[in-house]
Amino acid sequence: MTGPTPTGATPSGATTTAEGQPQGYSSPLPTPRPHLGHALASEWTKLISVRSTLWTLGSLVLTVVGIGLLFVVQTNSGDYVEISFTTPALFGLLVGQIAVMVLGVLTITSEHASGLVRTTFTASPERHRVLTAKYLVFSITAFVTIAMSVFLVGMAAALVHNGAAAGVHSLSEWFGALVGCLYVTLLGVLGLAVGALVRHSAGAIAVMLGVVTLPPVIGGMLSIWEASAPIGKVIIERNAPVALMQLFGMEEGAGGAPMPSNLSHMAIILLVTGGAVAASYATVTRRDV
Repeated sequence: MTGPTPTGATPSGATTTAEGQPQGYSSPLPTPRPHLGHALASEWTKLISVRSTLWTLGSLVLTVVGIGLLFVVQTNSGDYVEISFTTPALFGLLVGQIAVMVLGVLTITSEHASGLVRTTFTASPERHRVLTAKYLVFSITAFVTIAMSVFLVGMAAALVHNGAAAGVHSLSEWFGALVGCLYVTLLGVLGLAVGALVRHSAGAIAVMLGVVTLPPVIGGMLSIWEASAPIGKVIIERNAPVALMQLFGMEEGAGGAPMPSNLSHMAIILLVTGGAVAASYATVTRRDV
């Protein structure tokens, strides 16, 4: 038989206030309210702790710098009258952009494949915060890596071939290369958005490869027939490889024909990527994992 409950204590042994109400438990550990900074730290930890990040970014740097420096060695100062010092980095970046897109896809699809996404969304039920952190961490990491690789090649070209025979060069070509780095980063962000929608690594990567490689082929096929030639011309002039080449200083089309403005290329990629990102937010916050 138990005795009467002592004054100031509940039947479970918890203390009570003067009004007889049980006091709430107070943890001795700090319990800050979750915010975006916590999600950013979590996504950064996940990004740098997986081998796919090292392999994809490593292959990007190796491709851009390796092919770029090889191009620099094989050219002379007179070649840079028509091109910018950052153009050598373009040839490696045309291949290296695939690594950026693959990393963007794997940033989210790898969690779906391993089941870690369930733990992530349990720890942070506000899914839009997790997705925002993924976009921010990936885009900053990708942009810094791309820009450092491109400008390393550009500085090498400027140091080796910056003579009177190279002609006059301005800061605008460096700004164009910076915008080109942003363009490739947006392709990676698009890959992340497609990965969030598809939730399958191979499928999302296939979609992104199609986005980059199919438009030139489709444009060339449509240009064969007179009725569809205007549409084919638009597609040929406004696809990812052509936009990237133009941003890096190769501005003339076949036969010296004028090309679309850099602003139009950026508007297209921003529109496509923005639409995919908006769709990813609407989808991820509503469906089951």
